[in-house]
Amino acid sequence: MTDSVRLDSADRYGGSNGSAGAGAGRSGLPPVDVAVLAAALGVALRSAGLPAGPDRCERLARAVTVMHATTVAELHACALATMVSDPSQIDTFERVFTEMFAGNVPGRPAAVPRQAMTAEPADASSPPDAPSLAATGELPPVLRQVDASASSSGTEDEGDDLPEVPAIRRVASATERLRERDFGQLSPDELRQLAALMRELTIAVPPRRTRRYRARKDGARLDMRRTLRQARRTGGEPVRIARRAVRARPRRLVVLCDISGSMEPYARALLQLMYVATRSAGAGPADSLRDPSRPRTEVFTFATRLTRLTPALAAATPETMLAKASEAAPDWAGGTRIGAALREFNDRYGVRGMGRGAVVLIISDGWETGDPALLGAQMARLHRIAYRIVWANPRTQSPRYRPEVGGMAAAWPYCDAVVSAHNFEALDDLLAALRSPAVRRPSAVRSPPAVPSPASAWR
Repeated sequence: MTDSVRLDSADRYGGSNGSAGAGAGRSGLPPVDVAVLAAALGVALRSAGLPAGPDRCERLARAVTVMHATTVAELHACALATMVSDPSQIDTFERVFTEMFAGNVPGRPAAVPRQAMTAEPADASSPPDAPSLAATGELPPVLRQVDASASSSGTEDEGDDLPEVPAIRRVASATERLRERDFGQLSPDELRQLAALMRELTIAVPPRRTRRYRARKDGARLDMRRTLRQARRTGGEPVRIARRAVRARPRRLVVLCDISGSMEPYARALLQLMYVATRSAGAGPADSLRDPSRPRTEVFTFATRLTRLTPALAAATPETMLAKASEAAPDWAGGTRIGAALREFNDRYGVRGMGRGAVVLIISDGWETGDPALLGAQMARLHRIAYRIVWANPRTQSPRYRPEVGGMAAAWPYCDAVVSAHNFEALDDLLAALRSPAVRRPSAVRSPPAVPSPASAWR
């Protein structure tokens, strides 16, 4: 028989309230399955931005069963050990846990006295009446939603002779469905939820060698100045030899995003990715820009003209950033002139230094309304100075896609990688293309490759 969890409230009115306190002291919530409880906590934590997937929910259910947890404090300990993987996640975990269990967390102020959690069979009799949520026979909203999903799944599978599986695996996750949805189909609410998932990602680019050195025990160069300075402590004898190595830092990341009418929904999602993935978790805008482990990012948008949006990345929230971006770009959701925008970037920024040795990410479907020859010529200029060019085209998700006409045919030979980046799952290919090292390549390519599929030849 399946075990379930019931949270029994302590005396709501205190021990000095006589019969009223005694009557309310043993009231509790209706029986809740352990797997459902773990799933509900996982859904709440994932909605708050923590990576609480089905695997962690399953570990929580196993931990509660193995440890025979009987109090909220013990449930808190099991959840903290299985649902949290980084110290920066503890504050969010404590806030969500406190909201779900009415503040009965060790070390936190509670609205009611400590509760007890007892395990009993799922078909046990309902608790006595009490002036609480339990008196109506209802679950809290987050538990009620997951319990309904688990119950319906269990009813459908009741007649099948299948081995028992944890109930958590039968609970549908809206977050998992969100990972597979095309960016062009997302609603504004889903786009906000996507920001929490994007915070799990980190954009990394290949490093570059600088002209500065740092102390390193196995460095290739002898640090004569530091060696002589240390020798003064040993009577002038160089007992310890100091060495140094060339300092490396991430390359600059330059993003050119198409905001024309056909790319507008994808542009919003990918600009949001640039915002959340290039910032340190929990840090302010200035702190994130000074993080040496993250690339210096420059963001431009284009439709019929080029607009620099790097100052908008200092906004407080992704929503504010997108609002500032739409205000700064007067051609938002307009036509497409990729060649003219690239020429302006090369003339004003790229050739003068911003594009030299940088990783360039171009986000566009390649639908050029101008002259494709101009686009090819400007891509050749950018190809000569950039370290690596990655093109994100949502249309390449189709296996029948071929870059045979228009702007994409002119730009394709100069791209080091072409990815789709049309949904959250496809962002893994984009991040892998950005951090891949460049290979030796010719300065100019006259014709497209024989096999144009980006999945095989250009990833």
